[in-house]
Amino acid sequence: MTDREQNSVRKAAKRADGEAAVLAKIAAMPAPCCAMGERLHALILRIAPALQPTLYYGTPWYAKDGKRVCFFRADKYMTFGLTEKANLTRKEGAPHQLLASAWYFTALDDSTGAKLSAIVRTATR
Repeated sequence: MTDREQNSVRKAAKRADGEAAVLAKIAAMPAPCCAMGERLHALILRIAPALQPTLYYGTPWYAKDGKRVCFFRADKYMTFGLTEKANLTRKEGAPHQLLASAWYFTALDDSTGAKLSAIVRTATR
């Protein structure tokens, strides 16, 4: 096996291990966060399949090129957030320097899913 093939096998194993850990964490979330977590995990990987799922401090995170880009967690509400490694751009003409980097929600309906899909798409460009 060539070095390139070995690297590809290691990368696939790391991805599988990370995804298994994330899915186990999601399964342990209380209802209704468990169902929202499963749907959010699928949404993130559908929009940005190159992201690597992993657990970081016990929280599901998704990395691009080794840099953590987004995460979610279940507290009182479900929280989805971005890191400074995400593709964040200030809106043209905004009168302030604030950039949205975290959102919370109590249900993951179609409208919320569409908004989260747009956020993930932009953040992972």
